[in-house]
Amino acid sequence: MTDTRSGGATSRRAFLAAGLVAPAAAALVPGSAHALPSALVPAQAGSARHALKLGAVTYNIAKDWDVPTIITNFTAAGLDAVELRTTHAHGVELSLTPAQRAEVRKQFEGSAIKIGGLGTTCEYHSPDPAVLRKNIEETKQWVKLASDLGCPSVKVRPNGLPKDVPEEKTLEQIGRALRECGQAATEAGVRIQLEVHGAETQRIPRIVKMLTYADRHPGFWICWNSNPTDLMDGGFDKNFALLKSRIGQVHMRDLYVEDYPFQRLISSLQDMKFDGYCFAELGEVSTDGLRVLKYWRGMFRQMEGIVSPPLSTPNA
Repeated sequence: MTDTRSGGATSRRAFLAAGLVAPAAAALVPGSAHALPSALVPAQAGSARHALKLGAVTYNIAKDWDVPTIITNFTAAGLDAVELRTTHAHGVELSLTPAQRAEVRKQFEGSAIKIGGLGTTCEYHSPDPAVLRKNIEETKQWVKLASDLGCPSVKVRPNGLPKDVPEEKTLEQIGRALRECGQAATEAGVRIQLEVHGAETQRIPRIVKMLTYADRHPGFWICWNSNPTDLMDGGFDKNFALLKSRIGQVHMRDLYVEDYPFQRLISSLQDMKFDGYCFAELGEVSTDGLRVLKYWRGMFRQMEGIVSPPLSTPNA
């Protein structure tokens, strides 16, 4: 997807381009917390804390990896799951035959890595009824694919407020579409995850309105996306509280930044005993994606105060 969020490609990915290894390595050294920036110091280090489940989105760090490579590298990185974003080299698409779907499912079920979600580009803001219907029906096809793969979630997104259409009308249209998709998902034993996405539609009060117009259907959940706009409209704590009960999965980018309260997000998820996946969504700033994923996991565990067994030495 194109990153339309303010500060997306620059501020959040700068730590990798500007020198990931040194601060990340410090986060992995026992007793080094005193040398870490405040954003990386765990709030309750050493205490018994709820361990969150970690994964990564194939966008963009793993976009060129096929399924066997994803399984191998994610296992080596100590991750739990993957969100397979459409159009990438893994090839897990709607065009798969029943036999191919069964083979993909078999590969993951025979590994330590789960398919935590399917990342689509389905969206429901178009004022053209034919385009809207096409996206709804495509979402239902993704739901069927997820069911065939044993995958729990299908991610969709809001992505704009059309000009010359009243905002409230568009938000209601998105909500009603989500309710229909949520019903199809419930019948298939799958969840719809609405990514907090889009330059205009990612504002939390607008997401809440979509949720309300969807009648808070149980098949429709929220993918918290760690956007700078989470700090607007009353601030992080207020916005998190508004969606807390419906967060089904989380996207996180660079943890080594000062412009987003990742420590507070992680602690809040731990406090609520969050059982969904926290997915790293990292850019193409390194030719060694496995190494970056290992560092990301190390920083995450440091921030949540979880002591975990060391991984094998990253590739040189």
